[in-house]
Amino acid sequence: MDIDAWVWWLIGAVGLGIPLVLTAMPEFGMLSVGAIAGAVTAALGFGVVAQVIVFAVVSVALIAVVRPIAARHRDGRPQLATGVDALKGRQAVVLERVDGNGGRIKLAGEVWSARTLDTGQIFEPGQQVDVVEIDGATAVVM
Repeated sequence: MDIDAWVWWLIGAVGLGIPLVLTAMPEFGMLSVGAIAGAVTAALGFGVVAQVIVFAVVSVALIAVVRPIAARHRDGRPQLATGVDALKGRQAVVLERVDGNGGRIKLAGEVWSARTLDTGQIFEPGQQVDVVEIDGATAVVM
């Protein structure tokens, strides 16, 4: 039984698609697309050398062009702050006098213990403060 070259290329494309699914490495997908381009080249009647060149050119081009674009999109995404990290930088209202030793604020609808960043600073009830960090269960404000 004689199998056409384009069928072998498609088998190779599927073979490269399996590790793509198992490892989630997009490079395998790009190589798989290159193998499909090789199959198309074979189906059009070009020789083995042309098929390999098309496979290599398409695969390398995809890796050289798509990977940097994907990396920029992955790195450019803003990180979602959750938990206490989401509270940093927010404003709060002083409920009880806040100084370097302690006090109470209303932050994100909840009452928090608080202390000032600068120990000499004092905030009276009703004043707005900015949360600099969260130290355990205490908001550090200024």
